Amino acid sequence: VQLQASGGGLVQVGGSLGLSCEASGRTFEEFSMGWFRQAPGKAREFVAAINWLGSSGMYANSVKDRFTISRDNSKNAMYLQMNDLKPEDTAVYYCTVDRYINPNKWSTTQGYWGQGTLVTVSS
Repeated sequence: VQLQASGGGLVQVGGSLGLSCEASGRTFEEFSMGWFRQAPGKAREFVAAINWLGSSGMYANSVKDRFTISRDNSKNAMYLQMNDLKPEDTAVYYCTVDRYINPNKWSTTQGYWGQGTLVTVSS
């Protein structure tokens, strides 16, 4: 199983960027998908998650109303549209797939994780 995150790059404050995560090796019926991020020198943190049907999304307070998570099960893919980016959004963004994603209780030893894509927001 592989999760390939892409779409990271350098963007100015207030700009937008879209991330993608494509899963291969199996399908993930009934699995949730999510994004986490890790800023330099900081712990990894939850960003957003979406359920199997794509009908329910969860967001960290820091990104609510700026980021939008979505998925396309026909492509085994997930997306994160990031708007109004801020310097504090600078981080490596990781995608993950698990039966259920708990923003407050998670581990990189649970579920499947991608290799990460770097987002840098310059001021």
